[in-house]
Amino acid sequence: MKQKYDVVIIGSGLGGLSTAVILAKEGYKVCVLEKNNQFGGNLQTFVRDKTIFDTGIHYIGGLAEGENLNRYFKYLGIMDGLNIRKMDEDAFDIISFADDGSEYPHAQGYDNFTDQLVEFFPEERTNIDEYCRKVRETCDSFPLYNLDSQGKYDQDILALNAKELIDASTENQRLRDVLAGSNFLYAGIPEKSPFYVHALSVNSYIQSSWRCVHGGSQITKLLIKELKANGGETYKYREAIKINSDGTKVTSVIMKDGSEVAADIIISNIELKTTLDMVGEKSFRKAFYERVKSLEGSLSAFSLYIVFKPESFPYLNHNYYHFCKGAGVWDVFDYDEQTWPKGYMASMNARSQNDKWADGITFITYMKYDDVKTWKDTFNTTAEKNDRGESYEEFKTRKVEKFLSIIEQKFPGIRDHIKSVHTSTPLSYRDYIGGFEGNMYGYVKDCESPMKTFIPVKTKLENLYFTGQSVSMHGVLGVTIGAVLTCSEIVGKEYLVDKIVKVTE
Repeated sequence: MKQKYDVVIIGSGLGGLSTAVILAKEGYKVCVLEKNNQFGGNLQTFVRDKTIFDTGIHYIGGLAEGENLNRYFKYLGIMDGLNIRKMDEDAFDIISFADDGSEYPHAQGYDNFTDQLVEFFPEERTNIDEYCRKVRETCDSFPLYNLDSQGKYDQDILALNAKELIDASTENQRLRDVLAGSNFLYAGIPEKSPFYVHALSVNSYIQSSWRCVHGGSQITKLLIKELKANGGETYKYREAIKINSDGTKVTSVIMKDGSEVAADIIISNIELKTTLDMVGEKSFRKAFYERVKSLEGSLSAFSLYIVFKPESFPYLNHNYYHFCKGAGVWDVFDYDEQTWPKGYMASMNARSQNDKWADGITFITYMKYDDVKTWKDTFNTTAEKNDRGESYEEFKTRKVEKFLSIIEQKFPGIRDHIKSVHTSTPLSYRDYIGGFEGNMYGYVKDCESPMKTFIPVKTKLENLYFTGQSVSMHGVLGVTIGAVLTCSEIVGKEYLVDKIVKVTE
């Protein structure tokens, strides 16, 4: 490891690696530092009983030829290497309710999306079309989403509320529920979640939806390969604990092992609050520091990773968003000990292009950090591990049993097919992914106060930058676009976007 680079990036999540590849392509000498054993952040996978599970990437949108993520990935040099499987065109997501025997599809392609829902809501074609128009119109308002270097978005769009706009699309309450039914994609909060977050989240899936065969860690491997081909370097077990500053710019990164690496540019792809503390409060404007420190993290999750007995449970090429009896689509996060869980997402692993049988499935529901605060001073990663204790194991066992009982109501007999069950909690997300209090999607975006959660990628310090889901939209597409935005501040937006466009035309 050298002692001086043009660019040092802290954190090897998708945002950090994408930023690294872009700048390496521009001739910068780039180094990426990762504190854990595995690169990739939310792209990480793990294996249980010879079955691969994703930590965060359950499906990806916008990868068809000519679509935006396809073009960004082509520029990054990884599109051709991806092993992906297209999900069911007539139902990539299914929205279901415990009090309703129907399964409502979200289909790929906007015309097909409307046609499939009209089967259940024959009087609602005009309203469904209007909803689709609002989604596309909103997405068109974000220039980088459409590889446009010139346009500017209307700030008024940030203040539009997702629930209000969806509800305004139709008087049919069940259709409202179906249209909003995948709001787990952004941890929807009825009074806060902006419509643009909803639109940007669902649009790319409606365009095209895909699963990564053998997991999303292939994206990490392809990015690192491309980075190294352009002279970049990556290092794991390099936990940054301090960023040195002379008051006007940052100069170097100090690591937990005592080593130091200097750089002309330092980019943080880790949690924002942690980054500010690593630099020091005095290096930032008081108002900015306090604003970041006051940001609300999005909700975290409790996940069940189920390994099936061989050839016992059929592969389902779609996801489920299921709502339990009495739960509304906007209140699944509002639970207590008795009512948890009120709903969940279910997503299967893909082993090949034509699976007949499933080897595993992931069930995810909300869980608050407060639920696991008893064990907040314990940490568990490959690099650093200590036992959280018997009480934690008892907590998880109790939650597994309750969650499985709820799952059985939708999937009768599923226990008969289970080989083993594994779990993760908000502490797992905190330790392995690095999110504040284990949050899934960075900080809550609030349509009532949109500028509070707007974090510029360039800081007051002339050579310190941010990237990743804490400062941009979450998700594969959102974080990739965020990396382009960060690099644009260094090499120029028009130059970079035009270059991406030319390479991918």
